[in-house]
Amino acid sequence: MLRHLIGALGACLIIGPAAAHVTLENRETPIGAGYKAVLRVPHGCEGTATTSIRVRIPEGVIRAKPMPKPGWTITTVTGKYAKTYELFHAKLSEGVTEIAWSGSKLPDAHYDEFVFQANLADDLQPGKNLYFPVVQECEKGVHRWIEIPAEGKGPGDYKGPAPGLKLLPKR
Repeated sequence: MLRHLIGALGACLIIGPAAAHVTLENRETPIGAGYKAVLRVPHGCEGTATTSIRVRIPEGVIRAKPMPKPGWTITTVTGKYAKTYELFHAKLSEGVTEIAWSGSKLPDAHYDEFVFQANLADDLQPGKNLYFPVVQECEKGVHRWIEIPAEGKGPGDYKGPAPGLKLLPKR
């Protein structure tokens, strides 16, 4: 009995910190497809409310469009892509590179989701991961979920890992 309790406690310690990070709801998707990104925000900073969520859109994620959230203001930054992509017979050389939701408060004791949709370029490499660095600003403090794991490391090796998306082969 004690062994099971210790095992369960150990599992909680391993799972607990991972649940404290901003993460993607769907953590894998095929290249060349549409993707609905749902950023899950489980807490604030230092016990205070979240006031802004900002996500950087990685190269190869094109035509990003944020979903409105009642009470929140959306701002986007657009810029040139590193290359021109073809999507639905159109050539895209620039688009949204950053999305921010601000102007409201998400209490520390509450959880919420921030959503955008995009397309994944055909030439992304299956088996690799894309990372979406997120900056979470609060009434007191900031969490920077921006660390991208080095080769051979995983999100659990970092204090502020960026939400990651595993790329699957095109369907």
